Amino acid sequence: MNQADSERFNHFYQEQQKTLKLQGLSKSTINSYSRALRRVYSHFGCCPDILTPSQLQDYFMALVESHSWSTVKADRLGLQHFWKFVLKKNWQWVDIVKPPQVKTIPDILTPSEINRLISATRKLRYRVFLLTTYSMGLRLGEALALQVGDIDSERRLVHIRRGKGHKARLVPLPDLALIGMRELWKRHRHPYLLFPNPTGSIETIRKATSHMDRGGVQQAMKTVVAECGIKKSLHTLPSPQFRHSSS
Repeated sequence: MNQADSERFNHFYQEQQKTLKLQGLSKSTINSYSRALRRVYSHFGCCPDILTPSQLQDYFMALVESHSWSTVKADRLGLQHFWKFVLKKNWQWVDIVKPPQVKTIPDILTPSEINRLISATRKLRYRVFLLTTYSMGLRLGEALALQVGDIDSERRLVHIRRGKGHKARLVPLPDLALIGMRELWKRHRHPYLLFPNPTGSIETIRKATSHMDRGGVQQAMKTVVAECGIKKSLHTLPSPQFRHSSS
C-alpha cells in the first residue's frame, strides 16, 4: 500500500470515529466497528470505499471460514455503518451476510453453586464483587463502574448509572451485599470507586483513577469455577446467567 492509500484510509477512519462518537455508541461498539474497518483495509491493502460487492462477498466468505459468527456480524455492522454514515452510500447486498439464528438456554447456577463460588473466592475484592454482581443481577461492566455515591444504604438501593443502552436504573441492595461493600471499602477507602484498581500500595489504590481490570475479574471467576468443579458452560463471568439465577 502506498502513502496516498494510507492517507486516504486515515481520513475515512477518522471520519468514522467522529460519526461513532456523535451517535453516542458505547466504547465496545466503537472499538468493534473500528476493528472491522481496519481488518478489511489490512486484507485488501487499499481503502475500502473502492471495493466491489464481489470483493466484499469474497472477503466475508473467507471471514466465515476463519472467524466466529459473532465476529462476522460485528464486521458486517461496522462496514455497513461506514458505508451509510461516512461514504453516504447504500450497501444493500450486506443483507445476504446473515449469521444463523441459534437459540440457546443459558446454564443456570443454583443458589448452592453460587454460595460455593462466593465461599471459595479467597480475595476479598473478588468475593465482594461476585456477591454484589449476583445478588443484584448486574452485568460485569455495571458492577465494575459502581461508585460509593451510587450506594443508598438508607433506602437500600443502588443507582446503576451505566447500564446497557446507557439506561440508568435503581436496583434493590441486599443486606449481605451492603455488609460486603462496607468491609471492602474499609480496606481501601477510595474517595469514589467501590472496586478500584488494586495494583500498588494502599495509598496508590486510594488514588487509582480506574476500576479493577475486566479481564482480571473474569479470569479470577473462571479459576474459582474450575476449583469448585462446576461443569456448566460459563463463557464469561459474571454474565447473564447470574441475572437469570437471581430472578
